[in-house]
Amino acid sequence: MATLRERLKAAETQLAFLAGGATGAAVSRVGAIPAARGAARLAVGTPQGRAVLAGISYSVLRDELNARDQAAAEERFGPRAGLVEPLRALQPLPLPIAQATIAGMDAGAKVRKKVQSKFNKAVSAGMKQVKASTSNGKKGSIKDAKKAFSTVVKTVSKIKKGGKVAKKGLLRKIGLAAKKVLK
Repeated sequence: MATLRERLKAAETQLAFLAGGATGAAVSRVGAIPAARGAARLAVGTPQGRAVLAGISYSVLRDELNARDQAAAEERFGPRAGLVEPLRALQPLPLPIAQATIAGMDAGAKVRKKVQSKFNKAVSAGMKQVKASTSNGKKGSIKDAKKAFSTVVKTVSKIKKGGKVAKKGLLRKIGLAAKKVLK
């Protein structure tokens, strides 16, 4: 679907064509009176042609559409919708959202933040334990991240399924951290 600006631009182009863009060639071939009759028939037969004959120009069409939008906004959102134009000049927003914002209404769908699963929280806690230990590089860094992540995921999965926590070492720390989150 074309935007308002694209539709108005197309209407302006058609108006310019109907207003005289093609009459020069037609007049030289068939004469002035038949060319005028043909142009009048063409102009009356299309909405753009009727607009030319009525004297409506691009700016008048645009102003009329803006006035209709404003009237619809005032009908829907009340008299405060009239504040839209000064604000649109500062920061253009799609018209319904701008009017709803000024009217104090919530417009558009609220996007809910995706909730992290318990398993992912447990994996995060396990990775924190890996980062805090010295068994996989120095403290605060991980030497082989892929291997460490694989170990953490396997351990958390085992704990989630009801498996036992390791007796000692890093796997125990990961398992205990995961158990805290998964309980």
